[in-house]
Amino acid sequence: MSRVAPLVQRVLGALADGGVHSGQQLAARARVSRSAVWKAVGALRDMGVTISATPHRGYQLAAPFLPLAVAPIEAQLTAEVRARRRHLDVAWSLESTNDSLLARGAPPSGEFDLQLAEHQSAGRGRRARPWFAPPGGALCLSLGWSFATLPREAPSLSLAVGVCVLRALASFTSAPVQLKWPNDLYAQGRKLGGILIELQAESAGPAFVVIGIGINCELGAGLSRRVLKSGTTPVDLATLGLHPIDRNQLAAALTRELVRGLLQFTDRGLAAFAAEWRAADALAGLVVNVDTPGGRVVGHARGIDAEGALCVQGVTGLQRFTTAEVSVRAQK
Repeated sequence: MSRVAPLVQRVLGALADGGVHSGQQLAARARVSRSAVWKAVGALRDMGVTISATPHRGYQLAAPFLPLAVAPIEAQLTAEVRARRRHLDVAWSLESTNDSLLARGAPPSGEFDLQLAEHQSAGRGRRARPWFAPPGGALCLSLGWSFATLPREAPSLSLAVGVCVLRALASFTSAPVQLKWPNDLYAQGRKLGGILIELQAESAGPAFVVIGIGINCELGAGLSRRVLKSGTTPVDLATLGLHPIDRNQLAAALTRELVRGLLQFTDRGLAAFAAEWRAADALAGLVVNVDTPGGRVVGHARGIDAEGALCVQGVTGLQRFTTAEVSVRAQK
């Protein structure tokens, strides 16, 4: 027996076309009371969805969207990529797409699992920072992959993944997108997305990695303000001119580039991505604050070295920092 979708999901799906829908229409469609619809709209607003309400007319989304779905994503994967897929799922709501794949366990070497969700109740970025993403207005995607043996350059994998994301975005927008070391996507000086990599490995044995990617597609004014209050200035693909946004198409492009990139990383390590990463370096030449467990270092960012460490020219000379150690911000 098929499971009935949550009411919030059904109401959002009914509003997805961007038209005005009365509470009575939504209630009849979902076979619930108008009060239940009103509560569902409130819950969606709490999740960050921008919904206007006009008396005697109804509810309307700020912008239409296409819901995420397995079939259109799978249809846009190449035959080679589909052959490597063990599992592909789209959920309405999860605590975290990364956690879902970590719980599923490692796929066979060279295969992948893909998990997407419209909403994450406990989405997170690097250093356990919260990740805000409204249903319909962001892309939350995680890909699980197994290496036969742990790559020597595994600490630089987030840099390679950043390049894979840029490769995918290049077919959607000509707007310049940059990479902020070690795992952020920037455009117009604001944060467009982020990458969270979680690794489980045995010494001299196989390695299981989960790559989480979050991209702001169409945040809306309310959620943008919420993100700003958290200390991050956001930007989204709609602001960059990409509207409407087919997130299924974007998810497929990201999956294709990630699989291709992981195979490249297995063969060549960071060298296969270094030139593209340096060309997109958002911090190059800027004065940065590097906060470490031992205190703050101030200096000019000098890019990455062959191992992917950030190089900073300070008063005591050139220093290198790894992703596990530090937090970096450009001075304003």
